[in-house]
Amino acid sequence: MVDTTPPSPTTPQPPTTPPPPAFPPSEVPTPPRRLRTSAIVLGSAAAVIAAIVTTGVVAVRSTNGDDKPAGVAASSVPDADAVSPVSPVSPVRAPDPEPTYVAVDADSFSIDLRTTARQCFGSAGCNVTVQPELTYLGSSGDLDPDAVYEITYEIHGDESGPVIQTAELTNQTSLSYRPSLISTASASSTELSVEITDIQQG
Repeated sequence: MVDTTPPSPTTPQPPTTPPPPAFPPSEVPTPPRRLRTSAIVLGSAAAVIAAIVTTGVVAVRSTNGDDKPAGVAASSVPDADAVSPVSPVSPVRAPDPEPTYVAVDADSFSIDLRTTARQCFGSAGCNVTVQPELTYLGSSGDLDPDAVYEITYEIHGDESGPVIQTAELTNQTSLSYRPSLISTASASSTELSVEITDIQQG
């Protein structure tokens, strides 16, 4: 039988103390800091994205700077749109001016006689063979090499009077002439002389 009699109000009841647990209480796990981890993950992802974007910008700038990726050698094959350089046109050389030559006259030359043969007959005189020696007083380059100069000269001292001869000067220095036979009245007193009287250019 259970005693249902209420306790006397005057009798104090000792406090009820729960019995000690058989095992130490397990620790309540701390909830994970999801917000901070998420923030760290998002920050790392943003840093990676920023690095990728920065790298892409640098690569694009390097590519656009030289039109070819760095480290790649330029192709030896010419581009289809490349225009081949035009070779420089050599300047047209003006034709050489026509050479000019001086006009000559009797004073442009000096002339002497060279004796090549002599035959004397005592008081009857001598037969002397002479030929002209012509000297141009200027530069031979002043004479036209294609021209023929006909030089007329007179020999004095022949007993019959002056002997007139003509020599031809060609190629500036070549002189063609015919030796002259002069008869003198005396072997000792007669002296021969010569002078140019005319020059014709042909």
